[in-house]
Amino acid sequence: MKPGVQRALYCRCGNEKILALGLCGTCYTLKRQDEEYFGGLREAVLERDGYCCRVCGASGRRKRSIVVHHRVPGKSLLHLMISLCLRCHAKVGRTKCVLSEMPPLLLQLWREQHPDGHEQVMIDFTVWEKPAEPVALFPEEKQA
Repeated sequence: MKPGVQRALYCRCGNEKILALGLCGTCYTLKRQDEEYFGGLREAVLERDGYCCRVCGASGRRKRSIVVHHRVPGKSLLHLMISLCLRCHAKVGRTKCVLSEMPPLLLQLWREQHPDGHEQVMIDFTVWEKPAEPVALFPEEKQA
């Protein structure tokens, strides 16, 4: 070994534990997933959207808390992918029924994923039938 030569390699994220291709385990997995699931466009989508959620504006460049959402499942085209934070992505994918108000873009993404989904953003308090007559719980009680 030559004096003055540094042997330690670091991943581009700063992690010193290298797995393969000069990348740490996390970066290697992201690179493999990018090729497999995003057609190599994941980083381009994140850069285009400024590493921020397009719905709420949350930033997550360092924490990797911004995910790329396919607007059409299985289609990896730049104009059909969008950056979302984990919270907004969960609302799009896991919410089966809209019960509270959502930002317009999030509601549009939700409708794309759930075309037959049910939306109820307000409760209807209209009385449609005559209310039931009160019944005494104990027969010896007198009704007021």
